[in-house]
Parts: sequence; structure tokens; C-alpha cells
Amino acid sequence: MLAFDSVLFELARLFLWPVTLGVLLSFVYAVYCLGAFGVEYLQRRRDPSRALVLQSHAQASQEQMELVVLKQLEGVRLCSRVAPMLGLIATMIPMGPALVAVASGESQGVAQSLAPAFASVIVALASASITFVVYTVRRRWLMRELVTVLDARDRLS
Repeated sequence: MLAFDSVLFELARLFLWPVTLGVLLSFVYAVYCLGAFGVEYLQRRRDPSRALVLQSHAQASQEQMELVVLKQLEGVRLCSRVAPMLGLIATMIPMGPALVAVASGESQGVAQSLAPAFASVIVALASASITFVVYTVRRRWLMRELVTVLDARDRLS
């Protein structure tokens, strides 16, 4: 049984770097999305009735336009849901060594294990928060745009 536990422990430790990299990439992506969101906000504010995303798909069926909307939102939706999970994983992996350090009475080992863990979860939650706000507002914009394009097409028919 002890060998099985050590295999699981080592396997979990192997995930630390990929998960930490995932947290960092999600934050970079969230900042990028926030910048793109700001640009889109300015464009929509300048001309609220203009279709920005669905303009080139105005002759497509409603289902095809809905797929375009879903595709536009997929990245921010995914990031807003996956980033907290990555943050939790990045927090839980160092907990094993921290608990061993507590049992050994090494407070320095606890601090060394837990500081990066909590930093990871904070960065992951910031990423998720940013992308959730972007997702929510962009979804409303794109649904409004879809209705506008469909109404304009119905008036022409």
C-alpha cells in the first residue's frame, strides 16, 4: 500500500509544473481578452447598430450564426471555468509537502510550500473573474447583434 501512495504522490508532483503553466497561460489569455473586450466596447459605443461579428454571416442561417456566436465565446467561457480548477490543483499539490513539514515541525518548509500554492489560486481566480465578466457581457452583445441581423433580414424579406 505504501508503494501505491508514493506513486500517487509522485504523479501529483509531476502535475505541478504543467498546472502552474496553465494558470499563467490562463492569466495571459484573460488579460488579452480584457484588452480585446475594451477595443470591442469602443467600437460598439461608436456605432451601436453595426454588426461587428455577424456582419459577414448575415446571409447564413440562424443556426449557423448561433454557431458563430458560440465559437466567439468558447475561449472565454472555457477559461472562466477551467482556471479555478487549475488554481485548486496548484494549491492542493504543495499541501502534501506542507503537511509533512508541519508534522516535522519545520515552519520554514510550510511557508515555502504554501506561498506559491496560494499565489497560484489567486492568479487563477483573477483569470476566471476577468474572463467570466468578458463572457457575460460579450454574450449579451452577440445575442443583441444576432437579433438585430435576423430582424433586418426579416424586414428585407
